[in-house]
Amino acid sequence: MYRDLLEENQIPIYFIAVIGAAIGGLLAPHTAQGLDILVTPAIAVLMYAMFLQIPFLDIRQGLRDRRFMAALLIANFVLIPLLVWVMTRGLAEHPALLIGALLVLLTPCIDYVVVFTLIGKGDSRLTLAATPVLLLLQLVLLPVYLAFMLGGESAVVMSIAPFIEAFLVLIVLPLVLAVVTSATAKRSRLVTGWNSAWAWMPVPAMAAVLIVVIASQITNVVQDIENLLPVIPVYIGFMLLAPVVGALTARFFRLPATTARSVTFSTSTRNSLVVLPLALALPEDVRALAAAAVITQTLVELVSELIYIRVIPKLVWRNK
Repeated sequence: MYRDLLEENQIPIYFIAVIGAAIGGLLAPHTAQGLDILVTPAIAVLMYAMFLQIPFLDIRQGLRDRRFMAALLIANFVLIPLLVWVMTRGLAEHPALLIGALLVLLTPCIDYVVVFTLIGKGDSRLTLAATPVLLLLQLVLLPVYLAFMLGGESAVVMSIAPFIEAFLVLIVLPLVLAVVTSATAKRSRLVTGWNSAWAWMPVPAMAAVLIVVIASQITNVVQDIENLLPVIPVYIGFMLLAPVVGALTARFFRLPATTARSVTFSTSTRNSLVVLPLALALPEDVRALAAAAVITQTLVELVSELIYIRVIPKLVWRNK
């Protein structure tokens, strides 16, 4: 009953978490900024909680779904980059903002997109199965995209280490732990009880992620808000157009409702928490503002995801 109550009220819970975190971060900035060390652990806990809800025996089927994979890859690595290139042309005179926006908008999410897909009535198993492919392709293609779209700024050296670290900590480790837990549940009452207890954790864990991310970063964004103004319309435009790109691509490939929603969530959700270390590793003259641009996208995206989980199931093949 408690779990059902949480799931039925998850949207107001998330809105309260977002608003409370923003207020807390602004009223107690020094304390709130210290929460940034909890961002990665919080996401890892969230992923573990969600992985426990997924029947892993069906994951291999996802990689064999050629129409889904084709739609997912074309949308994320052909159509979305074209959209991003067009939308960011107005940032050419703001190189720090341009770099930050490109870093975050060109990289599809590999972690909490699984969570939002599940909540938004998509096929989270297919999304999970595709995460290694999404990771590898963005590692290979991001330098190519940046070289083309940044022009004179393309000499910036990017490291793949944050991508690999995030994949191991946020995907592989929680996934392995969840598989081991599920495999031993049939032989142990203790583990079965553990699984039952974790069944109600996804909503509180998601609220915790929202709190630590927004509370720890809101002050930086507010301090740079005047300089960040040119990039905000880009993020809002992406928020509105990226789901359309995903849905139309899914429609072209004639995907069923749940699979189409998976593609739509993937095109709309970016790898903001993974690319933040990349922004912080940029040259000093663009580092701070580029990182703030990435964080701003995170805040816009978290709010937009709360809208997506309600709207996408209704608009993407609502009668199926």
